[in-house]
Amino acid sequence: MSSAAATTTGTHDRRRGRVFIDKQSPETYRAFRHASETVRAEAAAAGLEPALVELINVRVSQINGCAFCLNRHTLAALQAGESPQRLGVLPGWRDTEVFTDRERAALGLAETVTHPDDAAAQDSAYAAAREVFDDAEISAAIWASITINAFNRVSILSKHPVRQAAAPRQASH
Repeated sequence: MSSAAATTTGTHDRRRGRVFIDKQSPETYRAFRHASETVRAEAAAAGLEPALVELINVRVSQINGCAFCLNRHTLAALQAGESPQRLGVLPGWRDTEVFTDRERAALGLAETVTHPDDAAAQDSAYAAAREVFDDAEISAAIWASITINAFNRVSILSKHPVRQAAAPRQASH
């Protein structure tokens, strides 16, 4: 067992001095995961594409600096059909032409949920969303943003580690 593995046990990581709150309070975390699944189902029912929900997840995780969620949701976005180019320019989404009006509206809402202290930005984000979304889609985008913000807090405060992914196997000839 490596020294890193020996320091991470059960509900905490001794090396980092952090409690993995998801493991410490498993019932609460299960309820939280259930709420997240409900939000995803509601987003799908409202017509938000899985790739759009993942754009929200990645953008909010970028703003919050959550390495664990960035790792998880970047992979999920790629699996949902998102392109590496679009993920690469996501922090500058306002300055590109690669995002649709719907995506821009969702990203604007996501950013205002993440930084709710700017009333003018909220009004602007809502106005843009009203142009392309109905009430169910606006609600779903906001709930998706709230959910990933909360998961970011869990991972950041627990200091969930991101480990190097296994290298892809090379085909033998």
